[in-house]
Amino acid sequence: MIRVILAEDHHLVRQGVRLLLEKADDIEIVAEVENGEEAVQLVQRLNPDVLVTDIGMPRLNGIQAAEKIQALGLKTRVVILSMHSNKSFIRQGLQYGVKGYLLKNSVKDELLMAVRAAYQDAIYLSPAISEQFVADLSAGWVNPISLTGFDQLSGREREILKLIAEGYTNKAVAEAMHLSIKTVEKDRAKLMETLQVRDLVGLIRIALKYGLIFINDVTY
Repeated sequence: MIRVILAEDHHLVRQGVRLLLEKADDIEIVAEVENGEEAVQLVQRLNPDVLVTDIGMPRLNGIQAAEKIQALGLKTRVVILSMHSNKSFIRQGLQYGVKGYLLKNSVKDELLMAVRAAYQDAIYLSPAISEQFVADLSAGWVNPISLTGFDQLSGREREILKLIAEGYTNKAVAEAMHLSIKTVEKDRAKLMETLQVRDLVGLIRIALKYGLIFINDVTY
């Protein structure tokens, strides 16, 4: 039996994905969560075979959750659901050990295949993404790690960037991450220097570009 945790912050979408998974005799949903931080915590506690997660999650997005799971040395495989076929998102996901990347418009037909492939430690990408990926390889893109300022950010700096872009104040970031305000202020200044931006708008643009947040998350 393939034990799965489902992470999706939209209730109706989560119900739909759950119904698809429950149709399979070889898959068991052991937990559901609404944000990426809870997903990582439950993965640590329950040790499922696969985490199925939306890319656009509060607190930690799907890719950040995969990054933490990899850093913790956990064996749970990650399958990401996304509306976006952005090369940067795919590159980041593969860099952090993601085993499946599905476009939401193909989830109905491909989700079970992706979960079973991940369980076997194989990679499954939606066909449109696979074609793009192969085309990139043919064009000479063989290194999945880019050398942008964003790639130089630590995991903590990326988490702070996401929270700031979501509208958290320095104080709220410090409380959410159990850090001092001075530490958050220092990290914020460092990430702004690394990203070469001068203001909040610049940080939001970077967060949008690299999939930490999506346009519907911006409340300014």
